[in-house]
Amino acid sequence: MASAEEDFPRGGTTKKSTGSKIVTQRTEVDNLFQSNEQAETKKRKGAAKDDGKKHKKQKTGKEKGDGLTLNTIAKCVEILHTKNVKEGMLMLGCVKEVADFEVTVSLPCGLHGFLSIKNICDSYTKLLSEQLDSTDTEEICSLPQFFYPGMLFRCVVSKLDVAKGGSISIQLSVNPKLVNKALTSSSLKAGMVLSGCVESVEDHGYIIDIGINGTKAFLPKNAVKDKQNNSEDLKVGQYVTSQVEEVKNDGRVVRLSFSPPTVAQACAESQQGWNLTNLLPGLQVKAKIKKVTKHGLLLDFLSSFSGQVDFLHMDPEQASSYTEGGEVQACVLYVEPSTRLIGLSLRSYLIQPLTRVETTPAGGDRIGEVVKGCKMTSMHHMSGAMLELPDKTVAFVHRNHLKESNEESNENRVLAMSEHTCRILNFSPIDQIHFVSLRKSVINKPFFRYHDLQAGQVVEGTVSVLLNHGMVVQLSSHIKGLVPRTHLSDIVLKNPEKKYMEGMKVKCRVLSVEAENKKLYLTRKKALVESSLPLFLSYADARPGRVSHGYIVCVKDFGCIVRFYNNVKGLVPLNELSSQPVISPEEVFYVGQVLKTKVLQCNLEKAKMVLSFKAVTGDTEETPKPQFDCEVGKRLEAKVLKKSVNGLEVAILPDEIRATLPTMHFSDHMSNCPLLWESLQEGDTISNLVCFSKNQQSITLTKKPTVRWSLEEGVVAKDFSEIIVGMQLIGWIKNIMPYGVFVEFPYGLVGLSPKSAMSDKFITDATTAYQLGQTVIAKVTNLDEEKKRFLVTLKISEVITQEGSTQTRLINGLQERKAVTEMLATRDNSDLRQQLAALSVGQKLKLTVDTVDSGAIFKSDNLIGATITATKHHVMGVSLTPGQKVTAVILLVDIMSTCVHVSILSKLLGKKKSLTEESKYTAMVQHIDKDFATISLDDTAQLTVIQTSNHLNEIFLSESEKLKAGMCLAVEVIESSCKELQGLPLVSWHRTVPKRLRTISENNSSGHCFGEILQGKVRTVKPTCIQVTLEDGSTGSVHVSEVVEPAEVRQGSFPTSTVKVGSVVTARVIGGREASSHRFLPFSHPKLTYTIPELTLIPSKLDQSVYLKAVPAKEKLSSYKVGEEITCFVSKFNPEKKCLEVTIDPCINGTVEFLAMIKDPKDVSHPEKLYKLGQVIHAKVVEVCSKPQRLALSVTGEHKLETGSVTFGMVINSQPYVGLLVKLPFGGIGAVAVTDLADAYRPNPLDVYSKDQLLRCYLLGNKNGKWQLSLRPSRLNPQQAKPVKDPEVLSVKQLKTGQIIRGYVKSVGEQGVFIKLSASVTGRAQLQQSTTYFVNNYKVLSTHLPPNTLLTTKIVSINEKEGLVDLSLLPVDTGKPDILPESLGLPLRLIGEEKKKHDSLKKKKRALSESEQKNESPVPKKKKTKTEDNDSGVEVYFREEEEEEPKADAVKVIPSSAAPSRLQVAAGFSWDMGLSSLKPASAAKDADSSDEEDQEGSSKKKSRHELEQEKKAAEKALVQRETELMDPSLRPQDAAAFERLLLASPNSSLLWLQYMAHHLQATQIEQARAVAERALKTISFREEQEKLNVWVALLNLENMYGTEETLKKVFERALQFCEPMPVYQQLADIYAKSDKIKEAEGLYKTMVKRFRQNKAVWLSYGSFLLQQGESESASALLQRAMKSLPSKESVDVIAKFAQLEFRYGDAEKGRTMFDKVLTSYPKRTDLWSVFIDLMVKHGSQKDVRALFDRVIHLSVSVKKIKFFFKRYLEYEKKHGTPQSIQAVKEKAIEFVETKGTEAAN
Repeated sequence: MASAEEDFPRGGTTKKSTGSKIVTQRTEVDNLFQSNEQAETKKRKGAAKDDGKKHKKQKTGKEKGDGLTLNTIAKCVEILHTKNVKEGMLMLGCVKEVADFEVTVSLPCGLHGFLSIKNICDSYTKLLSEQLDSTDTEEICSLPQFFYPGMLFRCVVSKLDVAKGGSISIQLSVNPKLVNKALTSSSLKAGMVLSGCVESVEDHGYIIDIGINGTKAFLPKNAVKDKQNNSEDLKVGQYVTSQVEEVKNDGRVVRLSFSPPTVAQACAESQQGWNLTNLLPGLQVKAKIKKVTKHGLLLDFLSSFSGQVDFLHMDPEQASSYTEGGEVQACVLYVEPSTRLIGLSLRSYLIQPLTRVETTPAGGDRIGEVVKGCKMTSMHHMSGAMLELPDKTVAFVHRNHLKESNEESNENRVLAMSEHTCRILNFSPIDQIHFVSLRKSVINKPFFRYHDLQAGQVVEGTVSVLLNHGMVVQLSSHIKGLVPRTHLSDIVLKNPEKKYMEGMKVKCRVLSVEAENKKLYLTRKKALVESSLPLFLSYADARPGRVSHGYIVCVKDFGCIVRFYNNVKGLVPLNELSSQPVISPEEVFYVGQVLKTKVLQCNLEKAKMVLSFKAVTGDTEETPKPQFDCEVGKRLEAKVLKKSVNGLEVAILPDEIRATLPTMHFSDHMSNCPLLWESLQEGDTISNLVCFSKNQQSITLTKKPTVRWSLEEGVVAKDFSEIIVGMQLIGWIKNIMPYGVFVEFPYGLVGLSPKSAMSDKFITDATTAYQLGQTVIAKVTNLDEEKKRFLVTLKISEVITQEGSTQTRLINGLQERKAVTEMLATRDNSDLRQQLAALSVGQKLKLTVDTVDSGAIFKSDNLIGATITATKHHVMGVSLTPGQKVTAVILLVDIMSTCVHVSILSKLLGKKKSLTEESKYTAMVQHIDKDFATISLDDTAQLTVIQTSNHLNEIFLSESEKLKAGMCLAVEVIESSCKELQGLPLVSWHRTVPKRLRTISENNSSGHCFGEILQGKVRTVKPTCIQVTLEDGSTGSVHVSEVVEPAEVRQGSFPTSTVKVGSVVTARVIGGREASSHRFLPFSHPKLTYTIPELTLIPSKLDQSVYLKAVPAKEKLSSYKVGEEITCFVSKFNPEKKCLEVTIDPCINGTVEFLAMIKDPKDVSHPEKLYKLGQVIHAKVVEVCSKPQRLALSVTGEHKLETGSVTFGMVINSQPYVGLLVKLPFGGIGAVAVTDLADAYRPNPLDVYSKDQLLRCYLLGNKNGKWQLSLRPSRLNPQQAKPVKDPEVLSVKQLKTGQIIRGYVKSVGEQGVFIKLSASVTGRAQLQQSTTYFVNNYKVLSTHLPPNTLLTTKIVSINEKEGLVDLSLLPVDTGKPDILPESLGLPLRLIGEEKKKHDSLKKKKRALSESEQKNESPVPKKKKTKTEDNDSGVEVYFREEEEEEPKADAVKVIPSSAAPSRLQVAAGFSWDMGLSSLKPASAAKDADSSDEEDQEGSSKKKSRHELEQEKKAAEKALVQRETELMDPSLRPQDAAAFERLLLASPNSSLLWLQYMAHHLQATQIEQARAVAERALKTISFREEQEKLNVWVALLNLENMYGTEETLKKVFERALQFCEPMPVYQQLADIYAKSDKIKEAEGLYKTMVKRFRQNKAVWLSYGSFLLQQGESESASALLQRAMKSLPSKESVDVIAKFAQLEFRYGDAEKGRTMFDKVLTSYPKRTDLWSVFIDLMVKHGSQKDVRALFDRVIHLSVSVKKIKFFFKRYLEYEKKHGTPQSIQAVKEKAIEFVETKGTEAAN
């Protein structure tokens, strides 16, 4: 097969046509047939006839029988193929592109040729060689002066070269000796049209070389008529086509004439003696149609010659009207002398004279574009096919491009496809058609042209060749780039050939691309290729402050020049090279070095940049990033690598990523942290860790359960920008200072809690209140956006804690202790520790008294070596003697010190009494152990453990505040036996008030007891509660369920609406609410009173004799049974959780989930509208749970799912292998198999379902807790369902052999194609039963049959016992097409006789010699090596680079993934030297200055109290000074500071001006003047703007503080040193601002005289006059301006003056001015736009609408009108009514319709 290149040798880029375009004619002397059609791309008619491609068959001699025809007629018309092109063939060519030494030529049928400068003519070649030898030859013309794109000329194929890729390159010549080779002097006749080249220029004309020996041809100058625009003379070597006027002396002398029209119209006549040997392309002939075929025409011309017209050259306008015997005008396209094949063209642009061939199609350049949705209009085998693109453009696909290069062709299959996707390869000017390709490999190419590549893009290519100046990398078949030598590696390679081999795969980054010149530069520098910093692709990207990687291209004494992408470059001046002084940059830097560079300044206009290496080191010196992503907030496991004083170094599993776990992050209980640290050893694995902060240097982990909870629940701020005032966050104390504590939060945020906000208590010494690392809850109180700082409060009264968080913390703390115990027990193998680990609090032991002191020490036979002690409190009242046997109860086991604390008090040893939950007890503290205490409950003999603090933020300022043994507490039992506490009760506690205070408070307490009857007045009535003001002024509340007798409550009614505000009611107390949480407390203790009583208004309960029993919520909840119907009251619809919240009585609430609310699909969009607040509804109980308290209800009448019922469900997602996952009511989940989605299967069945879509589902059954569902209409509505196309297959028994059945592909494997026939039945089609093609790998099938592909199958056999179904997918069985497309080009599977033949052949083949086999084998192997290369190429490269680097002596950057990259320099200077001494800019922020604060804090703790004030003052002063020095926005306060800054930035006018202002504030006028004069001397003369700023400041100074005289002098000096115009303008502005109107006016008058050609001056003066209210003067000025300025400026000036009138003068006048201008220049849409803006601002609605109506009727382009319509509509939407908006839309429609009809006409 010929390759693509063979049939389309590619020249340069060409553009394609999409519509006819008439081009203004450009005739040049040398174009003989200056005919070019308007590019033809209208849809061809009679597609079958004219679109067919014709191949020219070669003719081999003349036919004998037919005397008339002198050359053979083609049997089938073909287009011209490369393989048929022979040397010596004559062609008509069209210039496509002209370079200096070569012309790219478009040849017929999409071919390309190249015309070299050597092949023009002999005289031109001679001239060229003379020019090379000497320097003073006359100037010769280059090719672009002889040829221009679109020019037609005759040429001959001089040579067929083979290009590098194996494709053929056609070399052409226009040398007359070759073109007119067949002509002799005797055969010349008058009227002939010949081509030649100018041989020499004579006085009266030109000698033309026409290539005929012995003939001189002369073209008189006066015969060169109608040269039109080409007025210069012809030059030596110029190609001309002329007509023979006269032949003298038997053809020895010929006189020519040159006139394009006559030349082009001249028709070759038979009497001119043309014959088959000398016939020339480009001749016009009259011809007669001999035969019309599908693929073209056969013609007779010049009486006896026959030629052919292929379908590409039939005129599309006439295509359907060609009939045999018809007369046509044709143009000779090519002549093949050896086979006498003659191709003709009927296309109008080659026949009509005086038009120029378009090299670009009307639709613009579309080469490379991928077009979808193309239709194939006709197929011409031997040639190709015609396509019609969606925009009706016609295109041609060469037959080689109908299929992949390695496939068999199958034209019928291609033709049968309804739509095609193609890529436009080229546009052929001479055929005026696009050539396209249908090859997938071509369409999928990422880069087709150089235009497709952008700088900065990372690309992969193959090393093509290594040259001296670099390496060529091939990116695709015809795109290659150069990696310059300096870019081969990060360092300079001495022997690049060792690193790069030909064919090696490499990854590069594009440095720059010049698409027009086809130049592509790449880099292999790893630092650039892998850089994650922003790329500078243009100067606009290089904004000051940005950092990017650049490479040094030049090292000079004054600095380094660094380049980025697209030739963006900048200078790093000497002082910015490093933080250390650099004397000679050459020693430190080298060309090609990649460095991080920061932009200091960038001037877009001048394309100049000032960069810095120094500025980068401070802020982005990065250690290579951790090579992984460790998500903050994700649970991790880690292995301990090393223990250090402050924490552990760990490796996160499984990737072994290094991280640190500080000791203070082991636990929320600070006392547990050292215990855990002690117990952990290297190699241990720690779970439940969370990363809370990561930066480039490190990852920090925490094990604090509260912090972990906050990260997992998302109760965090990830960035300063997310912090809002009032937000509550969980953090830990990072640093303690005398003025407050710094609290750190996840993601590295730090806030300050000042001393006043640390606690509700008064704190005298902030340093002793909190412990470092203590977990706290903080609430944000203040934000400082600028400095990125925030303040927090830790006051318990201001932060909200979650209910139950204290108990959770207790359990976590005890579990941590238990973990320590277990670790120590298992580690030491000591029996004692294992025995101690088995002990628990409350356990009783038999002991022997050892010694008795104030307390007692015991010993035990089971615990040898343990210290068992009891304090004096625990032996009180018991007399002990050594050796005595006692029973004791354990209070605490301390496994670290192997110590057991016990008590022998009888009340703790008694029989344990059971506890009731929610009951209250008085407890006594028995033992304290840091954060935990052991307490005993009343006289129940029950012990338990509590925390010594109830709140994370609780602090104890003195010993007296802490819990001590012997203290009494009030406790409430939450759980009587908690397994996390090893069976001990879980309690909540608070301190009891001393008794005497309690009795007083009881007597004085206001409040109401349970059962009391009260009178009150209704204050407010809400849907679910009523508030009543009682007689004593307190407020009580009535729940909606306590208003009406339960028996009288009706569904849908609103009980609270029966009570009116202001009415007096009698109520009874049935409970109360907590003031803080409003929790209902139904305690009926007679002495307990409530501050907020809960009341009832139900008459039956108001009777004093009725005994009210308080029922706890838990009891009430447990009384509900699943399925029971209860009465509820709607309290609200929760849109986030999508559920309805209801209340049943004061202490019980319930929820109705979304799916348990919906009875009708219509309700889905507005569920909140179904029920109103306070409404009574009946609901069924779905689920009851007391811990946590939960009551789930349903209002649909159902409360559980049952097989066979229909219910609503919501789509969760779709999974190809499972089907549809559906959420069901009552917590159910179900799946719908693809076969249960519909009664008639459809392709892609899951695509129609979206997340959260509501469905009706039929419940088929429940399997492992998951429901099987069906959406088949036949299941949901059996009565209304239509006949079932694909019935349900419930079991194999339903199936019959031979049955045709449809199913979905489940998977494809080696065993065959598995097809789901139903949810439970899967069939299999073996590979040979699947397709008629031979498939050697099932993967071919799996790519064509993704899961859930719908297939029709036939059942071949059924095995009921095993439940197996064998299927066939063969077309012969199913009647459907094969499942594999023909386009794959697979061989058919052999069957029967053919198979036998094949097998016998195979046996013979085995006898082949080994050498033959060896020749064959590499083919499959090759593929394999290719993929292996893919993997290994890159690795090899890295390896080699690493090996090579140590050898290189040059300065080099050594990239390392583990350490910060440093520049190693011979001169011994390092980038990061001295960096440690620099503070980062952020150190000034209090929040980050932890290091200094730490040191001071520690000394503080040791210091005495008196020093505090002194320290505070010093600290404050220091912080302030630091802040001032660090803050760039703070202005220096003294001259010295200014001088220091000016040394750094001498050219900064801003600094100089601030310095002047500093002096002026102190009214030091002279000093200010002196500073200005210094500035003018110091600032570099290049910095014009900076200098001007200083001059302006000086003018200002003299205007305010000087005299007229001094001002004038400064002004005159400024004019000498600066551009005069800006100086004048600035002084005028100064005068105007200081109300010196007269002076300003005088100055303006001078300006308009001096700069009268400058538009800005007139506008500035006009603006000044209008601001002064002198409208008349402004009008006069406008007239003067019009006279002074060039006329082209006048429109803009009037428009600008009109704008000024609108702004400062009379809007009406401005409007009139605009009207006048726009009447004269209606197409100035920019002015219309400005006018509209001004009118919208200043005009009335009526005027604006009138203006819009004018604009939309302008006769400008549709695009512009569309823009105005858009603005009109926006205006109406903002200011108009719906009617006016509609009116605009109607006008737009009307406009579109009129345009449509115009276009049609």
